[in-house]
Amino acid sequence: MRSLTAKLILAFALVGVIGAALVAVLVGVRTRSEFDRFLSGRDQGVLRDALTTYYAGHGSWDGVHDMLAADQTLTFYSRSVALADARGQVVLPDAGHPSGSAVPRAALENAVAINVNGATVGYMVVSAPAARAQPGAQPPEQDFLSRVTIAAGLSAIIAALIAMLIGGVLARTLTRPLRELIAATHVMAGGTFDQRVQVRSRDEIGELAGSFNKMSSDLARASQLRKQMTADLAHDLRTPLSILRGYTEGLKDQRLAGSPALFAVMHGEVEHLQRLVDDLRVLSLADAGELSLNRRAVDPRALIERTGLAYFVQAEQQGIEMRVEAEDDLPSIAVDTDRMTQVLNNLVSNALRYTSSGTIALAAEGAGGRVRLRVRDTGSGIAPEDLPFVFDRFYRADKARQRTDTNASGLGLAIAKAIVEAHGGSVSVESALGVGTTFTIELPAVEQASPPLLRAGEPARLPAGSRVG
Repeated sequence: MRSLTAKLILAFALVGVIGAALVAVLVGVRTRSEFDRFLSGRDQGVLRDALTTYYAGHGSWDGVHDMLAADQTLTFYSRSVALADARGQVVLPDAGHPSGSAVPRAALENAVAINVNGATVGYMVVSAPAARAQPGAQPPEQDFLSRVTIAAGLSAIIAALIAMLIGGVLARTLTRPLRELIAATHVMAGGTFDQRVQVRSRDEIGELAGSFNKMSSDLARASQLRKQMTADLAHDLRTPLSILRGYTEGLKDQRLAGSPALFAVMHGEVEHLQRLVDDLRVLSLADAGELSLNRRAVDPRALIERTGLAYFVQAEQQGIEMRVEAEDDLPSIAVDTDRMTQVLNNLVSNALRYTSSGTIALAAEGAGGRVRLRVRDTGSGIAPEDLPFVFDRFYRADKARQRTDTNASGLGLAIAKAIVEAHGGSVSVESALGVGTTFTIELPAVEQASPPLLRAGEPARLPAGSRVG
């Protein structure tokens, strides 16, 4: 049986049948026991009192049969009782004790004695249950118990039918989302990843459907990014390789003469390829969680001052004001200075690339056990439709995808995000067209157990708020 619906229906039916059967058996056994005990005790008490009164009034057992026959209640109670006199001779027979027969002494010891004025005048001998029934007739208690058994059996059948009905409804309700998930996974197996199923409940199956929808969306996006990355990577590799091939073929065919300028161009293309390979390697290590970090306690102010000094001359040449804005007594951060400098250099170089005039500010501030580093510019800004994708690999707002003079690989922001997240931090961006862009890096602060290895003023300090150019 491979259908979950059939298994659930069968399970509900079995539970219903077994439960009803157990109830029927227990109720039948208990009813029979209590009924027998009730009738036995009541019969004997009423019948004994009646026989005691009769003997006390008549002085013998003569005519006792007529007395019992005249009272339907006593007749019912005496149906399974034999009456013996003081000598053990049967004076009132039943199915197991003929009239005039002698009752064995062992039976008399278990019989109910009838005493009048302190003397035993007779015995009530209770017959075994099998001997109570008259030939061709069913005892009333057996008839009652038979009716109880039949009612319990009917109840079990009805309970099983109801259980199967409810089980069928519940099984279909439970398995419907599963069938939808199975159908969606079959479609996904064919290569169409963007599949969604309806979330019908808030239970575990609903959570499963929600998780499937998220997984499907992530897979579809990852597939799209993979395709885009493959195309972008092919584009970025094709350009320098085409240039190198053209120059090398010209040199081979002696159509071109070697010159320092030609060799410089070829060397630049090789460097671009090397940067692209190095960037891809960093990203692959970050994806595998194997990006090595040489962490140490660093003063955040010293970190941004170092970056500001690295771009001092370029900012001066472009006529841009470079500012460092940092709070006093900032907590240290445990970072790999080379990796974090790589992140800040990427952000500042992007800011210089898209800022023709105005200010580039590097700021640091503490915030509840964390430190925020900001790179803010007054450049051209990023369009709202491009903002969610700036950290994607090879993503460029310029759809023409022209290479810049810096030979950027298009992986800088993706690498920056990977490095920051490897430090347990996060990076975000805010931007407005024509106003500027702000990148914010948030990193956990560390307890200052000892002075940071990199402190403010090492190397030469760029004064906070100073203007360059």
